[in-house]
Amino acid sequence: AGFDIIDGDSAIVPVMLYDAKLSQTMANELLKKGIYVIGFFYPVVPKDKARIRVQLSAAHT
Repeated sequence: AGFDIIDGDSAIVPVMLYDAKLSQTMANELLKKGIYVIGFFYPVVPKDKARIRVQLSAAHT
């Protein structure tokens, strides 16, 4: 299984995982490592469009 990073003009970058359970698991595992991301899944986003969202800044370069 893979993921897609969606291009945009915002500092908020969606990482498409497409699976609700996977998005929850990945968000929790990243949080354990000190990386704060949010998992989004149905009904917040359409079914099969689950994702995590990361917020990037100049500190990430």
